[in-house]
Amino acid sequence: MVTLYDVPAADLIDEVAARLEDRIEQPEWVQFTKSGQDRELPPQQEDFWFRRAASLLRKVADRGPVGVERLATEYGGAKRGSNRYIVRPPEHEGGSRKIIRVALQQLEDEGFVETAQGEGRRITDEGRAFLDDVAGDVLDDLDRPELERYA
Repeated sequence: MVTLYDVPAADLIDEVAARLEDRIEQPEWVQFTKSGQDRELPPQQEDFWFRRAASLLRKVADRGPVGVERLATEYGGAKRGSNRYIVRPPEHEGGSRKIIRVALQQLEDEGFVETAQGEGRRITDEGRAFLDDVAGDVLDDLDRPELERYA
């Protein structure tokens, strides 16, 4: 049985994002918002919302139960002032908590994630099965000899 740990994360996220496009809806405000305080522009990817939701689903499955604050820290980066004038030393800023919270709520509506009172969000059995099914399909599609030991 193939699990989400047996395939490369980038390939798994790509496939999960493609499957989530049919299941969740991208909010209208996504094209105008930044993904964190350390960014200057909104994301330029067309499928940003679905990639972020797929990445969140994988992180919750891997590290759960996990809260929005810890996820925001993982999606953040160094804020150094503007690109032209760096006037202060780098300082870590968290990612957008609204993007994370709304994506997790959508995944909760689909039944992939549940809220553990006082602990954060964790993956459900349905979410784990979804990720494992996708991982199996990804492993079948990969043509990489170093991964044959998992098949």
